[in-house]
Amino acid sequence: QVQVVESGGGLVQAGGSMRLSCTASGRSAINYAMGWFRQAPGKEREFVAAVSWGGGLTSYADSVKGRFTISKNSANNTAYLQMNSLKPEDMGVYYCTADPLYKQVATTSAAYWGQGTQVTVSS
Repeated sequence: QVQVVESGGGLVQAGGSMRLSCTASGRSAINYAMGWFRQAPGKEREFVAAVSWGGGLTSYADSVKGRFTISKNSANNTAYLQMNSLKPEDMGVYYCTADPLYKQVATTSAAYWGQGTQVTVSS
């Protein structure tokens, strides 16, 4: 069994920065790709970013390209989402995902999900 735990959410002013962390634990998790989704009130959950198990491949939603950076520390199986130039529309609950397959971690079919962490951006 793999457990996924996010941390790092909170309140930030528009234009500010925030870093989210996500750790996947479990013997098999070290080989897992990881990703981030977000869900704003009244909206569907949407893909934000994904990183391959070794960190060599990344992908982003168009809405965050150039502002967000995803990375992964394979030594402790932790993924990071560095968010810069935050906008009010970035606000929502951010969920971390983990999956053996890089392509699947960026979809709602990802195998493992965290409980989510709230990101609030004040204008």
